[in-house]
Amino acid sequence: MDVMIINALLNSLMNVLSTMAKLTPLPGNPVAKNDDEARGEVSGFMDMENDVTKGSMAISFSPKVIKSLVKTMVGEEIKKVDETAKDLTGELTNMIVGGAKAQLAEKGIDFAMSTPQVFSGKKHQIKHKYDGQTVILPFDSDCGEFFLEINFV
Repeated sequence: MDVMIINALLNSLMNVLSTMAKLTPLPGNPVAKNDDEARGEVSGFMDMENDVTKGSMAISFSPKVIKSLVKTMVGEEIKKVDETAKDLTGELTNMIVGGAKAQLAEKGIDFAMSTPQVFSGKKHQIKHKYDGQTVILPFDSDCGEFFLEINFV
């Protein structure tokens, strides 16, 4: 897995959440993921590909975190993961991957991005389509935990 891609995704995630949501994520230790079960209740997913590497990124929010993000960013208070939460998850996914794409373009690395997909529900599945090892990067914040998944070959 290319460390430049990982760093670009991490930098973009930190930038998007700190500027757009006033959230200060605290990264934990990365771990290998050996199943398809999401660690949160709502997840955004995007493929990222170029001629050299192919992969995907997913971000998975706990209910507490996505409710807080909706309140901060949309100005609505929600009781459960609803369409507003799903829409925001898709938009955040797009912003994170878009930010990473811009950072990598400055270094001469370009890649195509898919349209964000959003999955929700307890124990929903996130299926990365490539054979590379999926790595989970856990984050903690004032409003709870969320998870970034990265899979590249």
